Amino acid sequence: MDALDGAPGVRSARYSGAGATGQSNNRLLLEKLRGVERRTAAFVCAIALVEGGEPVGVFRGRVEGVILEEPRGGNGFGYDPLFFYPPFGCTFGEAGEEAKFGVSHRGQAMREMLRYLARVAR
Repeated sequence: MDALDGAPGVRSARYSGAGATGQSNNRLLLEKLRGVERRTAAFVCAIALVEGGEPVGVFRGRVEGVILEEPRGGNGFGYDPLFFYPPFGCTFGEAGEEAKFGVSHRGQAMREMLRYLARVAR
């Protein structure tokens, strides 16, 4: 996240420490952002494809949004209820799974990897 110098970053699942939950992580994120105006954030995913112990490629996805001041929606998991995606006009927690997968960081990385696999399978 921009205002937190990249935090929670790759430790997002354990952001609030040992035994972290989605709720405790969201609570800590909101505490650290209290009073912060610039709340831009991005979900980022990298999938590594390995064959025979050797890396074949790394496939990435990224989706940008804004962290709200309170959670909205019960869909998804983790930070989804706080992550507002402007093109949808709602949080990932409010969006349907199919719509979210169409733009999500994980979906982007997976589609990139599948395109690569389709090319090399010819």
